Amino acid sequence: MITEAPAWFPEDISSALDEKLGIEITEWDPRRVVARMPVEGNTQPYGLLHGGATCSLVEAVGSYAAALGAGPGAHVVGIELNASYHLSATSGHVTAVCTPLGSELPLAAFAIEVFDDRGQLTTSARLTCMVRPARDA
Repeated sequence: MITEAPAWFPEDISSALDEKLGIEITEWDPRRVVARMPVEGNTQPYGLLHGGATCSLVEAVGSYAAALGAGPGAHVVGIELNASYHLSATSGHVTAVCTPLGSELPLAAFAIEVFDDRGQLTTSARLTCMVRPARDA
């Protein structure tokens, strides 16, 4: 398990939204990128994890995975996201596990599963990214 971002990854890659939602990348393996996010503070008025917060988590972990796979200097843009909600999270954290489905540049696709603290699947998603490799200088 790789718990640190590669040395070439920009230190300021985290967005203000990622920080606001409390998204933290915990594993940086190109075959499996994992992120966590607290449920508290990201809920709808009736206490359930907000779908928008979940999609932000999914988009973040998938985009980090695409950037990790593309390498230094590449630019990654999410172009399609779909999510299915299976179970509501109401406390603790949710953990997103992102695995590559394959890539044929300029596209890279990822399956992302989100689990609550009990290990129950709350959301399954797919993210497709456009990858623009680094230009040779």
